Amino acid sequence: MSRIVALVYGAAAYVVGIGTLLYAIGFVSGFAVPKTLDTGAAGPIGEAVLINTALLSLFVLQHSIMARKPFKRWLKQIIPASIERSTYVLLASIILILVFWQWRPIPIIVWQVKNPAVQIVLFGLATLGWITAFLSTFLINHFELFGLQQVLLNLIGRKESAPRFRTPFLYRIVRHPLYLGFILAFWATPVMTAGHLLFCAVTTTYILLGIALEERDLIELFGDEYIRYRHQVAMLVPFWRRLKNLRSKPASIQQW
Repeated sequence: MSRIVALVYGAAAYVVGIGTLLYAIGFVSGFAVPKTLDTGAAGPIGEAVLINTALLSLFVLQHSIMARKPFKRWLKQIIPASIERSTYVLLASIILILVFWQWRPIPIIVWQVKNPAVQIVLFGLATLGWITAFLSTFLINHFELFGLQQVLLNLIGRKESAPRFRTPFLYRIVRHPLYLGFILAFWATPVMTAGHLLFCAVTTTYILLGIALEERDLIELFGDEYIRYRHQVAMLVPFWRRLKNLRSKPASIQQW
């Protein structure tokens, strides 16, 4: 019975997590949802900045604290290990819903692109970003990332296999295609308001800090294998390593 309860809990957390992520597309991109970054009554700018920063900071803190190994070990003493990831996903989703609900728009225009061709390019880049982010979750293990695999394995009494170092498809181009996708989706917009810019600045800063912490854990887990990978593949800018290596070669080799 406890395994069935864990499965139901994990499945519910998965549905909430996917639903929240889908809503986030409309929230950031400004379509198909009732509340976006730039809709709603605008209040005092100072108040909006404080509230929005506090909301994003709450999300950052939850992600940062719950992703650390000491906290995971402590949490597994309180709840079954099989639902630890589902709990992480569920809490992250609840906080994101709070961000959507309480976000204060700051409608000051920072930039606005009026050229139709450039608008299409920006919409295309944002779409590419969301596709890249979603595809990346499936390349690494979508159902494990959202906690569903853990409760399914728990139901049938199987243990999780040891993590293996893999670099499928996009991971041969950049080390963090998931984060690259989010950055593209957040920044590629024809109309950048002050509220949108605040969202982009805080989330991008967190992504860069998160990459540093994540890579430290990956080096600890995979050792020299990941260090070699980091030297060969760029972090976020595709083919950046190859360009740097090309520039560092002698002129005669570069010409060839």
